[in-house]
Amino acid sequence: MPHAVVGVGAVNSVGGSADEVFDALCAGRTGRAELRGFDRGRFRAQHAYEIDDRPEPGADVTGRATRWLIRAIEEAARDAGLGDDLSEVPILVGTGLRELRSAELGWRDGAAFDVSELHFGTALRERFGAVRTYTFSNACSASLYALAMGSDLLAAEGADTVIVAGVDTLTESMYGLLDRVHMQPPDQVRPFDKDRKGVLMGDGAAAIVLRRGDQAAGSAVRGLLRSVYVNCDGYHVTAPDVAGVAEALVGAHRLAGVKSEDIDLVMLHGTGTLLNDEAEAQAIGQVFGAHAGNPLMTAVKSMTGHTSGGSGLLGLIVALSSLESGRVPPTVGLREPVEEAAGFRFVRGEHAEADLRLAQVNAFGFGGVNAVAVVERAEK
Repeated sequence: MPHAVVGVGAVNSVGGSADEVFDALCAGRTGRAELRGFDRGRFRAQHAYEIDDRPEPGADVTGRATRWLIRAIEEAARDAGLGDDLSEVPILVGTGLRELRSAELGWRDGAAFDVSELHFGTALRERFGAVRTYTFSNACSASLYALAMGSDLLAAEGADTVIVAGVDTLTESMYGLLDRVHMQPPDQVRPFDKDRKGVLMGDGAAAIVLRRGDQAAGSAVRGLLRSVYVNCDGYHVTAPDVAGVAEALVGAHRLAGVKSEDIDLVMLHGTGTLLNDEAEAQAIGQVFGAHAGNPLMTAVKSMTGHTSGGSGLLGLIVALSSLESGRVPPTVGLREPVEEAAGFRFVRGEHAEADLRLAQVNAFGFGGVNAVAVVERAEK
């Protein structure tokens, strides 16, 4: 039985709420700006997709990821009519780096930071009275992995309602790592473009309230979760495996009870890296076959940057908004697609409008942790 999404919340570099984010993406607005939080003189790359909420340029502060997480959960809970007391609602959080930026500031600058704040459970208990909190650190697929765990919890009747969230913030160590592995420093994220140079990180948090289908009567349903499929191909520390990605796509379709030709929209992982885009396109080509040119496809990291552990859940929220409104954001900066994706029906230039029923959301992480979700439009 599909589970019902009854509340959504999001914050990132292009907007402070789920609706603001979606409207900005449909308008093709990007959060790309000159790097604000770090000393730009230390890096070749000079841009990122940051949330501009620091007290002054270059004056970084601790606890920002936790604040965005709470903000997104507040919005989702309010949207679902839950209120502030979440003591009966399990909260599952997917993240790549947790509060690592705060730990960096504490270690290097002596900023006040306790190691217990590296995790989010304490803050969630203090703000919402949350009793059951779980944090999954599974790189770039973390929030969809958390979604799979939340879906399983509902299916096992361990809860009637769960909150699933994802969050990450730029850290100096990760920014520096990526800065050194790119052959040329990227100045923007250009997924699936032949001239792409690599990925740039972005800040952000996303959250949904998920309710078991048989408990959703009377709720304002934003969409239905048909399936989430997760695997770990263990192929390589960073390089993707086409076979592992393809298995995740097939598994998500099978669990959802759909075929590839039923999918109307694909929210691509689309990091703009040299290996990931080609591998994702190859896997889609294998699984969709003659139908690969049918669904609309878009990659919103072209506007938000790579929001790491929260990116999959952000893609799911955008997909639900697209299914509901019939609007699909464009892939900004995509001029000439790579050969493997040449036949795809990318949304480019302006947003597209279409009658959509089913969407697929892709998220692939380091170590081969792949996660794919299928969501369905809620019939009014």
